[in-house]
Amino acid sequence: MMLNVENGLTLKSKAKPILGYSDTSTVKLDFDGKKYRVVKYWAKRICMFFKLQGFRILKSSPNNYHVVFNRSVSWTENLHIMNWAVLMVEGKQLRPLTRYVVMQAIKESSCLRIGKKKEKPVPRTVFEFGEQSNEIKNYLIFWRMCRKF
Repeated sequence: MMLNVENGLTLKSKAKPILGYSDTSTVKLDFDGKKYRVVKYWAKRICMFFKLQGFRILKSSPNNYHVVFNRSVSWTENLHIMNWAVLMVEGKQLRPLTRYVVMQAIKESSCLRIGKKKEKPVPRTVFEFGEQSNEIKNYLIFWRMCRKF
């Protein structure tokens, strides 16, 4: 687990750092522009198919959700699961989940925002399923620690 501050700089950027949770052993997905019921369906399907023990859905803004899965995995398996999710959820279209997975592969670790981002609030839990005692517990410890900032 490590603190990751993303800073998307461009030539005329006035970007502000964004606090994020980054590691290689936690399967994390960022569903932007998806309805809650669609996210819940795919989270449950992915969790059961890959035996990920459980998951937590966090709402990051309207129709934008983060999913954190419980079982610890290798980076290779993490990439396998994220890419399987892209193919199943988005098919041949290059959408936000596709861009998210590609960026995680480039950085060689996956990251989800845990702090505010411009007008977007801090992500909050909206659903839990299955075990929450491994990677989700680590995520929540880090999340609580960062909330004190």
